[in-house]
Parts: sequence; structure tokens; C-alpha cells
Amino acid sequence: MNRTAEIHRTTKETDIRLSLNLDGTGAARLEYPVGFMKHMLDTFAKHGLFDITAQASGDLDVDQHHLIEDTGIVLGQCFVRALGDKRGIKRCGSCLFPMDETLARAAVDVSGRAFLSFNAELSGTPLVSGAFSFQTDVVEDFWQGFTIAAGLALHLDILRGRSDHHKIEALFKASARALRDAVEIDARVRDAIPSTKGILDRLDKPLVMV
Repeated sequence: MNRTAEIHRTTKETDIRLSLNLDGTGAARLEYPVGFMKHMLDTFAKHGLFDITAQASGDLDVDQHHLIEDTGIVLGQCFVRALGDKRGIKRCGSCLFPMDETLARAAVDVSGRAFLSFNAELSGTPLVSGAFSFQTDVVEDFWQGFTIAAGLALHLDILRGRSDHHKIEALFKASARALRDAVEIDARVRDAIPSTKGILDRLDKPLVMV
């Protein structure tokens, strides 16, 4: 089974080309203009064992919102395309990920119903490195774009922590490992769709985000 996808999405605000292999080794080849987000995508690939290639540009003269939200959308679209009819997947996954003082929790259901619960307890203060900064508020925008495009229910919580860097990174690691479990093929039901409905297609309209 070849579970790969490539999408090129262009708008007046962003230009993103992204490819995804669900059954990879965690390799990431990223041409991405926001350093911290590039680090998060690399982390996501490594912990999910997803191969990701990305080339992205956007209207960073406005702010980082458009590019990072649209990156989540394109990554979610790649997940949908790569999963196909979702036959044989485990469907659900979860992870508790400790990162020093921070403990993050992620739980996902590849259900076809989009829902995001995001409780990261971020300070709202940008992360600064040299002349560059990262708008921490766009992390939720990324995950909202991802869940809507992918059609899955995702619960992300910081149970404790101090550093915004650690909180965000731990959530990316936890979500990657939860998704890795959810999309893994279950050898016992390889030819079955894991739903009593017999179908796991994506709904056109997402549920309310909280």
C-alpha cells in the first residue's frame, strides 16, 4: 500500500508545496521561512515517522498567521489523501509526552469529524531568536487548519509546564506519536474500515472549535 500524497496550494497570501509519506522514517526536507515552525515540522516528522518535504512562502510582511495556518491546512489535506478510505488503520491514538518540566497530552480519532480542543496555557509572548520572533498564538491556528482539513478529532492539552518553547514542542511530539499510532495498519483487521458505519469519510463542515 502506497500511503503518500503531494499537494501544491497557492493563494494570494501563501504558496505551499508539501509531500507526505505516512510510512516513512521521519525524514524531513524543509524550505520554510519561519525558523521555529520549521523546527516543529521537523520534530513532527521525526516523532511520527512521517517523511515530509515542504517548500513554503507567504506574506510574512503582514504576520505569520496566514503561512502557518495554511501549512496546517495543506498537511491535513495530505493526510486525507494519503489515508484513502482509511481501511485497516487503528483510527485512534494518544500520547503523554514529558519534556523537562512540561507534560503534554494528545489524543486523536481519525473519524471524519473535525474537532479541535486546544489548551496549551501559552503566555502569548513571542519566542525571540536574534532578529527573528515566533508568534505563539499561531500554534492554535496551525492545529485548527490541520484538524479541519484532515477531518479528525484532536485534543491537545498541557497538563503542566513553564516554558512556552517546551509546551509547543511537547504538543508537536505528542500529536505526532498519537497520529503515528492512529494511522498504523492493524494486521488483524487489515481489510476492514474501523467504524460500525462502514465508512470514515470527511464531513464538509467541521464541528465547533473550542
